Amino acid sequence: MGGLNDSMVNEFVLLALSCSWEKRLFLILICSLLYLGVILGNLFILFLVIFDSQLHSPMYFLLANLSLIDVGLSSTTVPKIITDLLNEDKIIPFQSCMTQICFIHTIGGVEMVLLIAMAFDRCTAICKPLHYLKIMNPKICVSFVITGWVIGVIHAMSQFLFVIKLPFCGPNEVDSFYCDFPKIIKLACTDGAKLEFIVTANSGFMSMSTFFLLILSYSFILVTVWKRSSGDLSKAFVTLSSHITVVFLFFTPCMFLYVWPSPPPSLDKNLFIVDFAITPVLNPAIYTLRNKDIKVAIKRLLKKIFYSRFC
Repeated sequence: MGGLNDSMVNEFVLLALSCSWEKRLFLILICSLLYLGVILGNLFILFLVIFDSQLHSPMYFLLANLSLIDVGLSSTTVPKIITDLLNEDKIIPFQSCMTQICFIHTIGGVEMVLLIAMAFDRCTAICKPLHYLKIMNPKICVSFVITGWVIGVIHAMSQFLFVIKLPFCGPNEVDSFYCDFPKIIKLACTDGAKLEFIVTANSGFMSMSTFFLLILSYSFILVTVWKRSSGDLSKAFVTLSSHITVVFLFFTPCMFLYVWPSPPPSLDKNLFIVDFAITPVLNPAIYTLRNKDIKVAIKRLLKKIFYSRFC
C-alpha cells in the first residue's frame, strides 16, 4: 500500500462500469465525444485569450483559467472511465482512487473561487466602471487564481487526512463511475457515519455558500443596472447570462451530490456525466455564443489564417 493505509483492500471495483457490451460501446462513444469536445473547446478558448491581445483583460484572464480547470476536472475521471470500459476489469488501485478524489476536490475548489472572481469582476465592471482596471489589476487577478488553488488544496486535504486513516478490509465495490469521499467512507470497516457527515457537510457547505454568494452578487448587479437604466435589464441580462448559466450548470450537480447525503445511484451516475463531461464541454459554447468579444476574436483569427494561407 506504499504506507498510505494498513488495510487489506488495495483496489476498488467500480460497479457502474459493469454493463453489457452494447451499453459499454455507447458509453465509450459518448464519453469520447464529450471529452474531445472538452479538450478542443476549452483549449481553443485558452489559445484565443493568450494570442489575441484584445482579450488581455481581467475577465478573459479568469475565463482562460476556468477553461484550463475544466480540462483538468474532466481529465481526472473521463479518460479512466473510457479505459475501464474497454477492459474487462473495472478496478482502480487504492492509491489511484485517493489521488483521483484529491484532484476532484482540489480542482472543484479552484473552480468555485474562479466563479466568485468572475462575479466580482462583472460587479466591478458594471458598478464601478471608472475604477475597473485599477481594482482588477494583474496582481489581484493572479491573487484570485493562487487563492483558488490554496483553498482547493486545503478543502481536499482536510478530508483526505481523515479518510486515509480508515481501515478498509472489504467489501471493495463502489456503485459509481469514480471515487469520492462519501462513497469510500461507506466501505470502511468501522462506523464512518460521523466522518461521512463531516465530509458531506464540508463539501455541501462550500457548494451552498459559494452558490448563494454568487446568486447574491449577480442579483446585486441586476438591481444596480435596473436602478441606473430606469427598469431596463436587457443589457445586464445579455452581459451576465453566460455567467449565470455556468453557475447553475456547475453547482446543481454539486448540491445534489453533497447536500443530499445519499442520492439514488441512478441520479448520482447521471449527475456525474453532467458535472464532469457536459458542463465542461458546454462552458466554451456558452461563452462563445453569448460573448461579442470572443466572436470578434474568432473572426480576427479566421482572417489571419485565411490571409496567411491564401495571400
